[in-house]
Amino acid sequence: MQRPSGLLALPRRLQTLLRRLSPDALAALNWCAVPPFALLLYVTMPQPLHPVGPLLDPLRPGPLRVLVLAVVMALPIGWASRRAPQVLGVVLAEVLVLRVCGQKLWPLFLAAVVLVFYIAVNRSRRTAGYALAATVAVGIADSVRVQSSGAAVRSLTGPSSLHLVVTAAAWILGSWIRLRQTHAEALRTQAAHQAVQDERLRIARELHDMVAHSIGVIAIQAGAGSRVFDTQPAVARAALGAIESTGRETLAGLRRMLVALREADSDHAESAPAPGLADVERLAATAAGAGVEVEVRWGGTRRGLPPEIDLSAYRIIQESVTNVVRHAGVARCRVLVDYREEELSIEVTDDGRGGAPTSAGSGYGLVGMRERVGLLHGQFTAGPRPEGGYRVAARLPV
Repeated sequence: MQRPSGLLALPRRLQTLLRRLSPDALAALNWCAVPPFALLLYVTMPQPLHPVGPLLDPLRPGPLRVLVLAVVMALPIGWASRRAPQVLGVVLAEVLVLRVCGQKLWPLFLAAVVLVFYIAVNRSRRTAGYALAATVAVGIADSVRVQSSGAAVRSLTGPSSLHLVVTAAAWILGSWIRLRQTHAEALRTQAAHQAVQDERLRIARELHDMVAHSIGVIAIQAGAGSRVFDTQPAVARAALGAIESTGRETLAGLRRMLVALREADSDHAESAPAPGLADVERLAATAAGAGVEVEVRWGGTRRGLPPEIDLSAYRIIQESVTNVVRHAGVARCRVLVDYREEELSIEVTDDGRGGAPTSAGSGYGLVGMRERVGLLHGQFTAGPRPEGGYRVAARLPV
C-alpha cells in the first residue's frame, strides 16, 4: 500500500515545486541547464557530423565546430520558461534538420518531452494539444524510413517509438497537474467566497440580536411612558431613563462592532469585550425595566468558556428574552443556565402565548439562534409547551 501513495506523491511534489518557483527563478534554472545540455549534445553527437551531400565534404566540422554547434543548439533552452511553445518549435526544427543530415540525437527528444510537460502544466489546453501533436508528428517523421511498407511499420513499432509513448505520458501528467491546479484554485475561490458569506451572516446575526432586543425594550418603555406621562410623571421619567440607558448600550455595542470591522487587520485593536454569560444579570435588569421579570438560575459549577460559546449563549438568552418581552404578553420568564461536564445547557421558558409570531420558526431571531447553535455543532429546539407558554432550549458542546 505504500507504493501507490509514493507514485501519487511525485506529481504532487512537482505541482508544489512549479507553484513555488517564481518566473525569474525558472528562467535562471533554464539558463543553468544550457551548459550541461550543450555538453550532452556534444557527447552524443557523432564525430564528425556528416553534412548533406558530397559537395559539402569540405565543410565537415571538426570537434571545435561540433562544440560550437552543440552550444548554439542548446541556447534556446534558456528561454524555455518564458516562450516554451516557440522553444519547442526550435527544438523540433533541429530534430528535422539533423534527420535530413542523417543524424539522430536523443537529448533533443528529451528536451521536447520536458517542454511538452511544461506546456501542458502552464499553458492552455489548446496550446498543449498543439505541442503534443507537433512533437508526435516530428517523432513519426524521424522514425519512419523511406523504405518498404513493412520496414516503415517496424520502425514505428520498434524501440525508436519509445519517445512517442514518453511524450504522450508527459502530456497526460502535465494535463493532470494543470487540472489539479485549476481545481485547487476553484476551491480557494469558493472558500474565500464562503468565508465572506459566513462573516456577513455573523455580522447580520450580531446586529439583529443587538438591535432587536434594544428596540423592543425602547418601544415598550416609550409606550408605557406615554400612557402615564400626565398622571404618573415619576414612572414616565423612569421609562425615559430606561430608554436612555438602553440606547446608550446599543450605541456602544454598535461602535464596538464597527471598530472591530474597521481594525480587523490590526493586532492592537482596542475595543470593549464582547458580551457573555457574565452579562445575563444586567440583561435581566434591562428586561425588568421593560416590565418582564427574568428569573435566572445557574446549574453546575460556573467556569470560563471559549469566547464563541460564551457569546453565543448570551445571544441566545438575549433573543429569547426579547421575544418574551415583545410577544409573550407575560410579566415573568425563567432562564436556566446549566454548566455540565461536556456541554452548556440553556433553557428559556415562559407562560405566555405559545403561538407568538416568531415561534413558528419564520422569524429571523429563531433562524439566527439555530444557525449559531449549528455552527457550534450543538442542539437547538424551540416551540410551544404542552402546559402553555414557549420554550427555547440549546445545548452547546464545550
